Amino acid sequence: MPRQFTAPAALSDKPYVAIQAINVESNQVATIGYDAATKTLALTFTRGPGHVYHYPNVEPELHAEFMAAESKGKFFGEHIKPLPFDKFPARTNATTRSGGEATA
Repeated sequence: MPRQFTAPAALSDKPYVAIQAINVESNQVATIGYDAATKTLALTFTRGPGHVYHYPNVEPELHAEFMAAESKGKFFGEHIKPLPFDKFPARTNATTRSGGEATA
């Protein structure tokens, strides 16, 4: 049976707040950032236009487990993907492909 098409999520109309992020080794996730003060997890992905995804109310322990996961993509699919998120337009400095820090 063919997979059912899911329309892409709409961009958020909430104000965008940049979160410091780091590049990670993953075929799916490009950068991961976390703001402990607001418990917001920020992600960008390796494929697509580079939108920035903010997942609010993520506990520090979940962020730590995500960072330590052997497979970031698998962990994302099992633990992060089901969570509510805000999607923001791609930022020119959201990802840096050569390693180091970025803003998500």
